[in-house]
Amino acid sequence: MDTIIKNGTLVDGTGSPGVRADIGIRGGRIAAIGAIGASAAEIVDASGCIVTPGFVDLHTHYDGEVTWDHELAPSVWHGVTTVLMGNCGVGFAPVQRGKEHELIKLMEGVEDIPGSALAEGIDFRWTSFGEYMDVLAARETTVDVMAQVPHDPLRLFVMGDRGKHREDATDDDVRQMTALLREALEAGAAGFSTGRTDNHRTADGLATPSADAKTEELVALMGAFGGLGRGVVQVVSDFDLLHGPERFDAEFDVVDAVARASGRPTSVSWMQRWPGTEQWERMAKRTEQAVGAGLDIRLQCAPRGIGVIIGIESTFHPLIAFPSFWPLVGLPPAECAARLRDPELRAKILSESPQKQAGDGSSIPPLVDILLQKIEMIAFRFFPMGDVPSYEPAIEQSIGAIAASKGVRALEVLYDTLAEGDGKSLIYFPIFNYVEGNLDAVGKMLHHPRALWGLSDAGAHVGTICDASSSTTLIAHWARDRERERLPLETAIEMLSSRNARQLGLIDRGVLSVGRRADVNVIDVAKLALKKPYAAHDLPAGGRRLLQRAVGFVGTWVNGVRVARDGELTGNTPGRLKRAGS
Repeated sequence: MDTIIKNGTLVDGTGSPGVRADIGIRGGRIAAIGAIGASAAEIVDASGCIVTPGFVDLHTHYDGEVTWDHELAPSVWHGVTTVLMGNCGVGFAPVQRGKEHELIKLMEGVEDIPGSALAEGIDFRWTSFGEYMDVLAARETTVDVMAQVPHDPLRLFVMGDRGKHREDATDDDVRQMTALLREALEAGAAGFSTGRTDNHRTADGLATPSADAKTEELVALMGAFGGLGRGVVQVVSDFDLLHGPERFDAEFDVVDAVARASGRPTSVSWMQRWPGTEQWERMAKRTEQAVGAGLDIRLQCAPRGIGVIIGIESTFHPLIAFPSFWPLVGLPPAECAARLRDPELRAKILSESPQKQAGDGSSIPPLVDILLQKIEMIAFRFFPMGDVPSYEPAIEQSIGAIAASKGVRALEVLYDTLAEGDGKSLIYFPIFNYVEGNLDAVGKMLHHPRALWGLSDAGAHVGTICDASSSTTLIAHWARDRERERLPLETAIEMLSSRNARQLGLIDRGVLSVGRRADVNVIDVAKLALKKPYAAHDLPAGGRRLLQRAVGFVGTWVNGVRVARDGELTGNTPGRLKRAGS
């Protein structure tokens, strides 16, 4: 044997209760399960730990990063061994020569990845999607990667500026896009994704090319799946009930049409958005109706609130709207915090009117203006993050509640929180999934039979969130710590592994059984915990991103090779491009 993991409790990914057994690995495969007395090059004592399949993340945006980064952290730190990229309709292939900057602007705006990092980091050695996959196939990474064909680059490649400005596709445009999609699927692309949300904007502030693509265009594109017998479809949409139930139903009709035309498993982003709309419940009902009609639609949900992390080193925070803060921009966080603690500067900033344009002429992010206009109300959704962060904090712990108890403005408490210590204090602001100040709605989502673990956005929104760690949340919070609506541990592991593997048609992984690929985690569940996110300036061109580590992951193996030991990477890179159908 190459490796024997002994004395652990196997939670095998099927949803069955854990059993005490050893697991033997040889040649990248699981060679034996049971009481194993053989010798091995590596013997791991998993006493007190669970042994699980590696996790499969359906919703990442490593499309650019994978071309320069071998590690694909933080996903690998949290037990993920296979990632799917190309979600939300955005990515970097296909691309016309000389138009690479358009895709960089798209990804920078939609996914909050610094354009300078993408421009320096990506060596565009492709035009077609097949050529892009060939570049990925030559890469060695910690985990396996799969890639979907994103709708936006497809439109830009065929339609140019007409696609950029969201003109309707002609019949000839659709024929060309369908042919390109088919070519990519035959080369091993995992599927197709499209984005239909007002929240996604390019770096120029434009709506994304596919934001309001006609149903006829999407249905025609789905013809590319015909006869292949593989591939998935992913859709993100607002389903905006604020514009009336008619718009919701009309938009879900599009999803139904796409699932029907493709004949393939289709997943939709699912979250609790606004109070009173009950949108997520309507999505569940429509999905159940679609499934009853023979369609394969599932709902990607996150196990915690979806929002932003506010800090001095984050992409934005409310203080950047105040003129007296502007000279502090770019200072090291500790120095910035020390300056903010100066009583005179504090009084000056807190007395100023927020601006919509900075002194250098750049625009203040619109979200900052919205936050400041409503800060006394929404401060009850701002939560200081401790060294062991809580993703279901009580309202009493909020900035708003602290301000009320002290009889001061919420902005003052927010200011003082950001100015603490070394300037690395963070504030958690869950925008979605936390409408009632708890995760009760998320609990109902996770228990739904059509639910998929997703929406980690790993590799994206690098200056505002770090939800690549949500696999750890699903185990530590939902299977261990939460007092109500808890998930059984075996269900949490099944969601993280075999359920997502089945969605992608991956029959070689997701379950611990003899003959399957040896993607394996050893986890000390009793010790499992998340650490506070932190800013790292490790992207190309000195770009900044938020990262988050965990304790409790004893080891992670990809294709039988250990890639992580007690939270630290080993330097091994057994991960490769996984082509659908191979």
